[in-house]
Amino acid sequence: MKKKGVKIVIAFILFIIAIIIKFNNEWINNAIYIISYTIVGFEIVRKAIRNIFRGKVFDENFLMTVATIGAFGIGEFPEAVAVMLFYQVGELFQSYAVDKSRKSISSLMDIRPDFANVERKGKIEKVDPDNVKIGEIIVVKPGEKVPLDGHVIEGKSSIDTKALTGESLPREITKGEEVLSGCVNLNGVIKIEVAKEFGESTVSKILDLVENASSKKSKSENFITKFAHYYTPIVVIIAVIIAVLPPLIVKEWLFSDWLYRALSFLVVSCPCALVISIPLSFFGGIGGASKMGILIKGSNYLEAIADTEIIVFDKTGTLTEGVFEVQKVNAIGINEEELLKIAAYSENYSNHPIAISVKKAYNKEIDEKQIISVQELPGLGIVAKIGNQDVLVGNEKLMNEKQIKFTKSNEVGTILYVAMENKYVGYILIADKIKEDSIKTIKSLKKNNIKQIVMLTGDRQNVGESVAKELGLEKVYTELLPADKVEKVENLLGEKSSKGKLVFVGDGINDAPVLAISDIGIAMGGVGSDAAIEAADVVLMTDEPSKIVNAIKLSKKTMRIVRQNIIFAIFIKVLVLVLSAFGISTMWEAVFADVGVSVIAIINALRVLRIKNK
Repeated sequence: MKKKGVKIVIAFILFIIAIIIKFNNEWINNAIYIISYTIVGFEIVRKAIRNIFRGKVFDENFLMTVATIGAFGIGEFPEAVAVMLFYQVGELFQSYAVDKSRKSISSLMDIRPDFANVERKGKIEKVDPDNVKIGEIIVVKPGEKVPLDGHVIEGKSSIDTKALTGESLPREITKGEEVLSGCVNLNGVIKIEVAKEFGESTVSKILDLVENASSKKSKSENFITKFAHYYTPIVVIIAVIIAVLPPLIVKEWLFSDWLYRALSFLVVSCPCALVISIPLSFFGGIGGASKMGILIKGSNYLEAIADTEIIVFDKTGTLTEGVFEVQKVNAIGINEEELLKIAAYSENYSNHPIAISVKKAYNKEIDEKQIISVQELPGLGIVAKIGNQDVLVGNEKLMNEKQIKFTKSNEVGTILYVAMENKYVGYILIADKIKEDSIKTIKSLKKNNIKQIVMLTGDRQNVGESVAKELGLEKVYTELLPADKVEKVENLLGEKSSKGKLVFVGDGINDAPVLAISDIGIAMGGVGSDAAIEAADVVLMTDEPSKIVNAIKLSKKTMRIVRQNIIFAIFIKVLVLVLSAFGISTMWEAVFADVGVSVIAIINALRVLRIKNK
């Protein structure tokens, strides 16, 4: 860009000298024009000649070369230089715009790790992440990027996950926790046991997604390619007709006048604004999405999201946290902490998810000396002796079998009833927790005129309907197997309009087939399975459903900008082409129209980068 800028400045200075200073010998002025033209236009002429030999005749280089050499041929030296000079200014704007949009993605590219510190034979070796095997131990020091996915086996620290998830707050990690590649270690030294090779790591997959996103063209981009393919030879033929036919029909009309009109026609016919601004808009949109932690695998998907009519959500792990947690402790005759303690001590030796959630909620060290005996009754619960007290922890069947008088709870979830010394002392509600922003997401989607919002789940009917009611969803299908989900989505695909799109949002391995058959599949990148992320067209690096609303808004903004550029560019082109053909506009006006349209379209396309992460 700097090199091109210097050439433009030098050529422009010579151009001004030739215009202002009138030498006695006209050849001196013409020589300065030719030098100025050579500095700024040599590369374009060279490309045009090279492309002709390659069979690519009708491109913008060809148009600029023919128009400027023709202008020299009829003695319009200043206009020949001006055409090339302003065209190069437009190209400079394009280079700047592409560079700016690429930088928006380059911050994401910066997550690629340069090395890994591997512990081998008691020594630390600095190696390429590609050469680290599963099971090896890597050491990550403060300020370094985590090079591979794995689990912390030693140390604790804060990690910056911004590049992966868009989250501004660092996350605390300790022994046993999972760490994803691409995060930055902020303070403590941590040792990580590698769980995935670099090619399968999170950072590698993200880079692959972004780098290959541009390979899938949108309909708008394909339209521009086809448009330019037919449009360019047509305008060249029309230019030849304008130059040759009128002087043959009317003898009084000068060939030089009509040749000038034809050359002006060629200058303005160059479809630069469309060819540059449309792909730039999509490239900028993908870059803007990556800033928000939304990875869109191609501009075709970015375009399609704008036409979303139906959104289908999986429940567990998508709208809910996907983990069992104690939601409520209802104590009778004792305090809540005592009730939770009794249940945690009784469940101490169990690895069942319900037992784990109770112990997690208690969050204190368990004195195993107080656990005298524990007996698990399949399908009922646990009979235990804690200290000198007999304890029952289980479902309502256990209470009925032991003839304990209790008050049945109608709340949705798993209910653990607790009795001490044959006396009912309360219950603990364990359920999957709805994500904090799920309710906000559903409301926002309704405001954005999404026709149908549906939830699918393999969970029990009462659980699914309870979650749907809390979220404000009218349509929910429960107790579904993976094949049933596919069938439901296929039915819903038949309910949308021909232009409308169906979006499915999921996270699990069982969601992969549904993600694949949907118009647009969106996977949760944080808790989502590898199969779901692979099958999806869009990946949310945070597990926030609200990112979907951001993606729809971004898509609509991008498509608005694309349509504005197409309509504006074609309208101005047609207008000035007609004026040039009739000799109303000069080559100067043609140049300004061509470069002006390109610059305005590029500036408009850059607006898509101004994304607010709400």
